[in-house]
Parts: sequence; structure tokens; C-alpha cells
Amino acid sequence: MQVVRTGIVGMGIGRNNGRSIEANPRGEVTALCDILPERMKEFAAELASPVKMYEDYKEMCQDPDIDAVMVGTPNQWHVPIALEAIRNGKHVLVTKPLADSEETARVLVEEAEDAGVINMMSLSTRFSDPVMYLDGLCQEGFFGDLYYAHARALRRSRIPDWSLGFIEEGGGAFRDMGVHVLDACWSLLSKPKPVSVLGVAGAKFGPRGQGYWDFRQPEPDFYTRYASDDYGGGFIVFENGVGMQVESFWACHQGIVGETQIELFGTEAGAKLRPLTLYRTVNNAPQDITVDPPKKVEGFSEVADHFIACILDGVPCEAPLRDGLEVQRMMEALLRSAQIGKEVRLD
Repeated sequence: MQVVRTGIVGMGIGRNNGRSIEANPRGEVTALCDILPERMKEFAAELASPVKMYEDYKEMCQDPDIDAVMVGTPNQWHVPIALEAIRNGKHVLVTKPLADSEETARVLVEEAEDAGVINMMSLSTRFSDPVMYLDGLCQEGFFGDLYYAHARALRRSRIPDWSLGFIEEGGGAFRDMGVHVLDACWSLLSKPKPVSVLGVAGAKFGPRGQGYWDFRQPEPDFYTRYASDDYGGGFIVFENGVGMQVESFWACHQGIVGETQIELFGTEAGAKLRPLTLYRTVNNAPQDITVDPPKKVEGFSEVADHFIACILDGVPCEAPLRDGLEVQRMMEALLRSAQIGKEVRLD
């Protein structure tokens, strides 16, 4: 049986992806890469077979025993590592967001497509059971014409405090959390072409040392380096006239611990993601239908299974890096709009 031998770079979100690859009978974690050897040793202890360990991603990408590379590092390193993998003939799976800017994202997509390797985004929200259930209804036409959507990711006090990559330039709440709901909602809308974005964004908590993970207080030498957003929101208009309101908050004064929500508005029905609820009118009577979707596997497992099927079976990729580029364009336009105080056109 053919097996996809995979190297995992980054022992943060890389572990979730690595576990799911290892759980697939046709997947195998062959190598790990991280700048902290102890993190690799911890994860290696979970795996069934011994793995190679690298502290240099370039060296790992040159390993002939590796077929694919999963990039699970801070945003600023996604493009350099993925490019190195592609240039060595490896298939690539990249965690969200695709990059820390639209320009670098575009370079990566063009090289990946020119190289002909399988290139895919790791999107645990898009591939989650509730979103995939809604996607099935969308494909069946259950909602009629979808004309509006609202996507949000809110936390009360959850600014990551374990890596400067999250809060430095190229990081931020919108690229960390907003990307999940933006991508999933855009996918449910059948990936329409964006034409304009109006946004607001800023950092009201992080630079003051507030709003960090579980109300922890970081040291001043950490939070004084804050150079990204801790909130962002805006409105996207698509070529087909559909509108999407999207919001992402790492910290806020609201009565929630954490919430990810998507709401769909259609001519025949509507929906809310959490709890998964469908809304429609039948014989002039409103119906609110709570749905418990069939439990298949969690999002990372769906990602791993699809990635492996694309490589070994030639299945068309449902979440190529080009999707990540389009989402990156919308994110960067929202953040740029916030900077300049006016609408940004994408057409």
C-alpha cells in the first residue's frame, strides 16, 4: 500500500495535523522540525514509529524520504518553508492563513501551481462536520439564493502569549481567528469573487498588556512589541451582489468565553452554525430546526484524509492554496481599509 510520508514543521498546530495524518492508514509522519528539540521529542513519543528530527527546515525539505510537508508555524514563516518544500518537489499542506501578506501569498501560489505539486490549505473550520453539513444543503439548493452572511469569531480574553509571531507585524486576531470564519463562510457562499471591502481594525487591549490568554499578564518586554490587530471587522461585497459582514476579536468586554458563528440568509431558508439551526417558513408558519449533524471525524482528520486522497488518488483538491490567496486578499483589504479609512476595491 502506498503511504504519504510527511514532515511536520512547527510543533504547535502542526501536532493536530500530524496526529490526523498518522491516523490515516495511508499517512505516515516521517520527520519533525522545530527550533525547540524538546517539543519534537514530546510529539515523537506519541507516534507509532521513530521519526527523524530537524531544527533546520531547509535540511528537512531536502530529505528524499519525505513526500509531503505540513507547515504549522507562525504566519511569517509559512511562505519561506512552503516554497522550500515545493522547490524540492514536495506536496504541501499549509495552516491558515496562507501568508502574512497578499504579495508573499501570491508568490507561493504561483510557484506551487507551476511545480504541479498538490498544494492545500489546512482549514479545520471549513472541514468541520457542521460546516460540511451546511455545504451539502447549499449544494442541494436548500437555501435558495444566498444573498447575505454574517461571520464572527469572538473571545473575551484570549490573545496568544506564547509566541511573538502572533502579535508582531503579519500576525493579529484577524489572520488568526477571522480567517477561519471568513474562509468557511466564503466557501458556503460558493466562493464568489470579492469586489470591495470596508473595514475597521486596531489594538485596544494587547499593547496595554490586557486581554491575554485566560487573563494572564505577560511581561512588558512581550506586550510592548505589539504590532498587529486585536480586533477587526468589516463588510465585503461580492461580484454577484452578495454581502458578508465579518468580525474577529481576540479580546473584548462581552459575556462570552469564546464563540465562532456563521449565519446564512437565503431566499428559501437561513441557518446558524452554532448551535446548528435551520430556519424556514412552511405554510406561512416559521420553523426553527435544530440539527445534530452526523459525526464523521473532526476537521483536522477531514483535512488529512482529503490531502492524502489528492496525492494518492488524484482527487481534485477542494481547498487549494489559491483559495488561501483569495481569503488573504480579503483579509489584507479589510486591514488596509482600516488603515486608510476608506473602502478598498479588489476589482
